[in-house]
Amino acid sequence: MRTHLTASLAYALALPLLAGNSAPALAQAKESTPGMAAQAPAAPERIREVPSVTALDPAQIRPGTILFTDHRDNPSAPENGLTPYLDWVRNRPAEAAALAPFPGYKEPDYTVTVNGVTKPRHETLKVYVAEGRFVVARPPEAIDLAAFANLGFVQTMDPAIKHRALSPADVTPTKDPAAAFAKRPDRPWCADAAACIESRYDLEGKLPLGVKLANKLEEGSSKKIAEFVSFQSELRTLPPTEAASLAKLTKLDTAVTGGLEQTIFWVNQILRFGKFLAVFQPMPGDPARTVVTTYMALAIKADVLDRKAEYARVPVLKNLLPAQVLMGNSSFNTGNSISAGLPTYARNRIAAFADALAKR
Repeated sequence: MRTHLTASLAYALALPLLAGNSAPALAQAKESTPGMAAQAPAAPERIREVPSVTALDPAQIRPGTILFTDHRDNPSAPENGLTPYLDWVRNRPAEAAALAPFPGYKEPDYTVTVNGVTKPRHETLKVYVAEGRFVVARPPEAIDLAAFANLGFVQTMDPAIKHRALSPADVTPTKDPAAAFAKRPDRPWCADAAACIESRYDLEGKLPLGVKLANKLEEGSSKKIAEFVSFQSELRTLPPTEAASLAKLTKLDTAVTGGLEQTIFWVNQILRFGKFLAVFQPMPGDPARTVVTTYMALAIKADVLDRKAEYARVPVLKNLLPAQVLMGNSSFNTGNSISAGLPTYARNRIAAFADALAKR
């Protein structure tokens, strides 16, 4: 068993943490009828999985219901729901423009040195995107987005993840020449953010034991596997000019009144970037209510997912293929939160944000 195989497994299981919440998983039901009753739904029906959240009239969304899609038409397939980055940009340009780390983002190019030889490397990415839509029974002007754009709010989302304020001068792409490919070309990271955040999650369950075993097997190696995931992000409310353009993405015929985004621009393993975006618009024909459309995007390094043959040769790892673990299709996916995989996590992250809005 090689160290990098176990490392990939450990971080694959931990990846869903990278935007914040571990609320209990919510059962979902397939959307089958356009009409919905006015009363709040029972818990099993709270998240309704639909082919497209933008195709349904938001006036028909029941109180407390969240429409959800992550574009998976065959959830049992290992990589169903993961899209090559270039295909994403070509086929869903409005979504890619809104959810990429910055305008004009490209897959990373950098150099690596192996045995004293430096070579250029191009890194390909695959993207998981989840969308949600729900209605808040208040007009947009009654929702204070600044109340959610701060470190204190992020700290309430999941006690398992520890967060601290990060100085903009200390962000990794700014300080480390090897991370220069992750710099924004238009401004420094966190330059206009409401909060600049460094986060850490200590691996749970059996993962720390696996990391210890891998490090033991590679004793003497200069590169040890960490038993934690660390990442850096900026959290901000969007300026009106940026927010206004998002109506093309939401396909809702009312003006965008605000947007909130958290962009993960640096991660120590597996992931290259992530983003949580929430867009606020008045309900068409009913300005006393607000339609909130949310997005989660996570970009995974493709070489992590391409190690099928290596894992298949190791009996204990056959059920731990990174794609299966990430997409919640492994027998090692457990519980209702982090280790359940990206699809469950995305539902919980969006539901947690909907709950926070409902309480304010």
